[in-house]
Amino acid sequence: MQPEPLPLEGITVVAVEQAVAAPFATRQLADLGARVVKVERIDGGDFARGYDTAAQGLASHFVWCNRGKESVALDLKDPRGLDVVRRLVADADVFVQNLAQGAAARLGLDAATLCAEHPRLIAVDISGYGPSGPYAGKRAYDMLVQCEAGLVSVTGTPGQPVKAGIPAADIAAAMYAFSGVLAALVRRGTTGRGGPVEVSMLDALAEWMGHPLHHAMHDGTAPARTGLAHAVIVPYDAYSTADGGRVLLSVQNDREWRRLAQQVLGRPETADDPRFATNAARVADRERVDALVSEALGALGTDEAVARLEAAGIACARLRDVGEVAEHPPLAARIGLREVGSPAGPLRALLPPITLPGGEEARMGSVPRLGEHTGVVLRALGMTDADVAELRRDGVVR
Repeated sequence: MQPEPLPLEGITVVAVEQAVAAPFATRQLADLGARVVKVERIDGGDFARGYDTAAQGLASHFVWCNRGKESVALDLKDPRGLDVVRRLVADADVFVQNLAQGAAARLGLDAATLCAEHPRLIAVDISGYGPSGPYAGKRAYDMLVQCEAGLVSVTGTPGQPVKAGIPAADIAAAMYAFSGVLAALVRRGTTGRGGPVEVSMLDALAEWMGHPLHHAMHDGTAPARTGLAHAVIVPYDAYSTADGGRVLLSVQNDREWRRLAQQVLGRPETADDPRFATNAARVADRERVDALVSEALGALGTDEAVARLEAAGIACARLRDVGEVAEHPPLAARIGLREVGSPAGPLRALLPPITLPGGEEARMGSVPRLGEHTGVVLRALGMTDADVAELRRDGVVR
């Protein structure tokens, strides 16, 4: 039996994008079968290309967010370059942009303008703080939005707030842009009409702040920063083992505490001790509880500690470094690594987490070099070799 085709086969996406939020959203559309035409600046392209050289000379952010796309390098300040984008949009299903606030509108590439011209088009505007309001024109980088959304205030240790180690605001916006496009495509299938989709990084990350935000709104206080510990559950932290590893465990109820005390800590007398028998008591005496757990796990190697915790039915995890994640046993067994092409040669990448059993595997196309597809795309629009050569000569395309 032939596998089902990818769900976005036949969908064309045009993206005037940069950095992470829009590129990560459109990469997921490409993985699911959409054709994604990425419009970049002629002078260096998407500035994420220059973030680092970690991926065999290519930028790790760019490799992560841009596989499977066609790169077209244009000067949008030249009317001829802007006309190319307009012609691409005329035949597209989806348009995505995350330019600086106001830039798309000045070019006539904002969602409202494009959707008025093309009723079936789904046009996505991704911004930092929304298209209106007091912060509309404020610069919005991931770390800044993490601060404005309060994520930094609840991340870190009691004495030091820290930003998340991943671009959480960018990723949040990307995920809502991705799901917004899918929802709009479903609606278009029913109504025949597309329409604008608006996503702001602040709105997206504020939604992800649900637990601490509701805690603060309704209780008047925000959860304390506790590092790897939990503000209201004890024991819940990472503990050192005899061979230099660290194991995180979580005791969610008092039955689990009794099993931990009896089967792992070797301290059965503490199972029903009033000082430890309830979570409220353990929170009140956090230091003593942590000392008991640290003493027991500190005498065990990491493998043995994990084995004992799992045998006792205690939720646990190894504290892994990033380098170990690519070889993580469940990932290797269920998802696994694939190779994608790039200007630097084959690069390893994780298979996307959306699995459609019975369907084709996600399309993990190559990472494009800047302007790699400019000529092909322009000729598909009806331009001749002479037309393309003239635009190249005039610096309108690359």
